[in-house]
Amino acid sequence: MSSASSPIRYPNSGSRQVMTRRAWWLVVLNIILPGSAQVLAGSRGLGRFGLRATLTFLGLVILAGVVYTLNPEILLTVATNSIGLWVLAAVMVFYAIVWVILTFDTIRLTRLVKARPKARPFIAGLATVVMVVFAGTAGYGAYVATTASGFLSSVFAAGPSEPPVDGRYNIMLLGGDAGPDREGMRPDSISVVSIDAETGKADIIGLPRDLEYVPFPEGSPLNAVYPDGYGYDGVCDVSACMLNSIYTEVELKSPEMYPNAEAEGSEPGIEAMRDAASGITGLTIQYYVLIDMQGFSELIDALGGVDINVAERLPIGGDEEFNNVDGWVEAGQQHMDGFTALWYGRARHGTSDYDRMARQRILQEAILKQFNPANVITKFQGVAEAGQQVVSTDVPQGMLGYFTNLAGKTKELPVGAVELVPANNVDPQDPDYDYIRSLIDAALHPVTETPAP
Repeated sequence: MSSASSPIRYPNSGSRQVMTRRAWWLVVLNIILPGSAQVLAGSRGLGRFGLRATLTFLGLVILAGVVYTLNPEILLTVATNSIGLWVLAAVMVFYAIVWVILTFDTIRLTRLVKARPKARPFIAGLATVVMVVFAGTAGYGAYVATTASGFLSSVFAAGPSEPPVDGRYNIMLLGGDAGPDREGMRPDSISVVSIDAETGKADIIGLPRDLEYVPFPEGSPLNAVYPDGYGYDGVCDVSACMLNSIYTEVELKSPEMYPNAEAEGSEPGIEAMRDAASGITGLTIQYYVLIDMQGFSELIDALGGVDINVAERLPIGGDEEFNNVDGWVEAGQQHMDGFTALWYGRARHGTSDYDRMARQRILQEAILKQFNPANVITKFQGVAEAGQQVVSTDVPQGMLGYFTNLAGKTKELPVGAVELVPANNVDPQDPDYDYIRSLIDAALHPVTETPAP
């Protein structure tokens, strides 16, 4: 092939049939091993550069696969780190440029004018389509990486990570609802997700928003103000002395209780709710995630909607007598846009708070189903833009790799639920917090029977 008669390097000696075959070979070689076409038929310097770049790329892919197999947390940490994402974007842009240069040079080397006329558009078309696919994919990957870097930096904190306590991470989830009929924001959905730091087994503890006499742990500023529980003897600084009013009271009336909250990526009201959740459950709450229900609809629309089987017809707007209702969420299987899904989760007339807690849990699960890689990548810009408006948290960005890896384990296991509702003998108006903590402890640390010898 390297002799003077070889049509690969010396094409002028070839017939039209030979030149057509030669053109196909060069295009296929450029697809299989970019740079090899130049080594055989063009500039060997460019070809060697292309081959080195190609083999380095393949080596990086193999290395990434090995690392992910041995310790996925390492790769996930790089993929959720701003610097790592920018490096990944730069690598993708570099390879996109290399593929474009090598493809155009390969088309030049094919000497299409000497190939059969009918074959010319197919040869050039194949080379161009593959170039567009490869370079376009790399370019879009770079765009996603840089956008993800900005999104992660805007949502996740830069602070130090917290260690697990008793082998668990406990994360407070707040669904905030700052509707036009309210002064400030009051959490409508309050829960604690407790995750085993090794196995990933997760349990969700649902906290009713109307719990009364909420206790606070020792050392909490609120414990000094309400040593007998929040609202004991009807004393509090807002109209209703319930769990979800604690956020409003501290945020609007006494933010000075938590002077370091904003510097630590939080808010005084959130820190008050963290203390309340810790007092109720007896757990150390390392992190919080606040979801703005008002902006939730944009995120759902960005994901393409959600599918939910509605158990009963629910009003959109209106009052307790269903006056001035703006519409209905009909019973049955529904594909909901963001507006409808928001009302499915927040509708309160005609149903109880416990029904609403259950619907919000269903809505959360439906949204999680939409967070599959294909859906998020194809709609990434809208999801990222909506996510920045919807989610705030103090989970440090440096922990994302660990939590992403842990979430993979969680998906493989059943998620437990601890609902503090009357059906479990919990009376929100007169709660027994020792009993509540015993329910939680039994769920998180189940007694396993030892088989008889």
